[in-house]
Amino acid sequence: MKKALIVKGGWDGHEPEKVADLFFEILKGENFSVEVSSTLDVFTEEEKIKDLDLIVPHWTMGEISQQQLEPVMDAVADGCGIAGIHGGMCDSFRDSVGWQFMTGGQWVAHPGNDNTEYRVNINHASSSPLIEGIEDFNVSSEQYYVHVDPAVSVLATTRFPTADGPHAANGEVDVPVIWTKRWGEGRVFYNSLGHHADIVAKDEVTELMRRGFVWASQ
Repeated sequence: MKKALIVKGGWDGHEPEKVADLFFEILKGENFSVEVSSTLDVFTEEEKIKDLDLIVPHWTMGEISQQQLEPVMDAVADGCGIAGIHGGMCDSFRDSVGWQFMTGGQWVAHPGNDNTEYRVNINHASSSPLIEGIEDFNVSSEQYYVHVDPAVSVLATTRFPTADGPHAANGEVDVPVIWTKRWGEGRVFYNSLGHHADIVAKDEVTELMRRGFVWASQ
C-alpha cells in the first residue's frame, strides 16, 4: 500500500481542514495509507519522509526552516511525489526559493479576487493521460497569476486579463493553471484551482487531483 502525508495549515482562508478532508477521501479511495499532520515539524522526521510515496502540502503563507525543507526536497529528488493546489502549494513559503524551485511556480496576484468568472483551458495538444477526456470548464474563484518555471509541462491555462488592472496593458496572456515537472527522480503535480473547498469538490477538480496524486506517487 502506498503511503501519503497531507500537511495542512497556514492561512485559514484556504480552509486547510476542509481541503485536507477532501484530499484524505480521494487518497483513501485510491487505497493509500494516509497520515495527516498539522505541523511542518513532521518534515524533520527524515526516516518517515524517506518512506513516503506522496507528499500533499496544503499550507499557505507560512515560513519553513532549512531543517524542515531539506528532507522534503531530498525525498522528492529520491522519488517521492509531491502534489497540491492553489496557495497551499505554490504560495506556501514566499521566502523559500528552494520550495519554489522544486514546485515549479509562485503565486503573485489574483486580479479581481474571489468570485472572478474565468475559463480553464485544457491543453488538448498534450498527450498526458492526466487530462484525457477532460474538457474546458468555467470557474468562479480566484484566477491565479503565477510566475512559472519554464521547465514545467503545462496541462491547462487561463487567459488574462479577465479583471481589469495594470497588468491589462500587456494584452492577453495565457497563464498556466495545471502543470507537472520532475525534481530528480520525483514527480511534481500542481493545480492552481482550489481557493475554497467547494472548488476542490468540483467534479473536474476532484478528478484532476485524483489523477495527479496517483501520477505523482508512481
